[in-house]
Amino acid sequence: MTNQTDDITSTQTASHRVCSEESSATGEYSLATITFWLAFGTFVIGCSEFAAMGLLPYFAEDFGITENVAGHAISAYAIGVVVGAPLITIFFSRLARRTMLISMMIFYAGGNLLTALAWSEWTMNIARFIAGLPHGAYFGIAMLFAADIAGKNKRAQAVSNVIMGLAIANIIGVPSISGIGQMFGWRTGFFMISAFALATALMVWKTAPYRGPNPDAKPLTELKALKNKDVLLVLLMGAIGFGGMFSVYSYFSASYLNTTSAPEWGISATLLIYGIGVTLGNIIAGRYSEGRLLTSAIVFQVLLGLSAAAYAASMGQPYLMAASLFFIGIGGGMVVPLQTRLMDVAGEAQTLAGAMNHAAFNTANALGPWLAGMTLSAGYGYASTGWVGLALAGGGVLVWLAIVMTARNTQVQTVTVSG
Repeated sequence: MTNQTDDITSTQTASHRVCSEESSATGEYSLATITFWLAFGTFVIGCSEFAAMGLLPYFAEDFGITENVAGHAISAYAIGVVVGAPLITIFFSRLARRTMLISMMIFYAGGNLLTALAWSEWTMNIARFIAGLPHGAYFGIAMLFAADIAGKNKRAQAVSNVIMGLAIANIIGVPSISGIGQMFGWRTGFFMISAFALATALMVWKTAPYRGPNPDAKPLTELKALKNKDVLLVLLMGAIGFGGMFSVYSYFSASYLNTTSAPEWGISATLLIYGIGVTLGNIIAGRYSEGRLLTSAIVFQVLLGLSAAAYAASMGQPYLMAASLFFIGIGGGMVVPLQTRLMDVAGEAQTLAGAMNHAAFNTANALGPWLAGMTLSAGYGYASTGWVGLALAGGGVLVWLAIVMTARNTQVQTVTVSG
């Protein structure tokens, strides 16, 4: 009881100290306000990442290429995330987090502006690669900052709050950008995203506290995360298991247009339903994952796989496809327990581990569409995108088993040493 009281007192003291620092640095901006703008940054990133998938048929037509080839732009973005997350985090680890967040949003605005100005397949791919570079670093730093403020017992909720911007992007941002792209051209959507990114940079500069660079931050310390077996297994689960979501989502618009006779506005409506699922999954994960991270992760993973199979089976039936996408969206709640698990096992390499988690998810973003594109090119039809999703989710389950076994072995070794 005394230990619990001490922990609570320590947490309250730390929170009070953070609040005091923030108030003096930001002009009495509340933690809720700061968190809102951090989440708005993830909203902007979500709009760009997922709207590109919804707009894929339109820029494919504009460039005179097939949808399978246009899918390379999605993979290029994901590769940018995978490359940028570790490099930016390692080489700029000593910069103040506020400076990093602002810089990443300005960089992101530039990448999306280049996307809007692309005139060919290759310039589009290069622009999407550039836009992806700051993605992982922004996510990792924003969530760590929020989790530090919230305290140990509310980390999952803090992570959920920041990721909520991504969920809301799927409800409001992506359908809106897709609809605007259909009406005024796909380039308009990316011009808007670029403007939103600049607005985020401005508001983070205005509201987030400047607490100075971390003098103890060292690139070599961050690199230790890449030698940690527990960290690598969590990243691997995200890279494989989450691919099932992207194999379906990336080709949804094309699947809808080519297998149903439903009106075109149904794409935006279905993306809205999917976004509601993502938000619900995020809320559930934030509320119930703390203290049961591995259990939560496998529940979301299994749900994602089964929903992908249901999507494949319902191909050509718009209402059932929408219902399947709703549950696939809920399965996306897996990101919360995996991100929080990394905080437990990353040790002193928190920043790189957090950034690499989103690099892992964007490895999934590259892997899922690539495998789904291969099945489409082989002539297996749009239903194959769902079966690819089921297979990748199955791979995630296998990695989860390895995580559980490793965790149990670690516990046994700890008990043995203690005894």
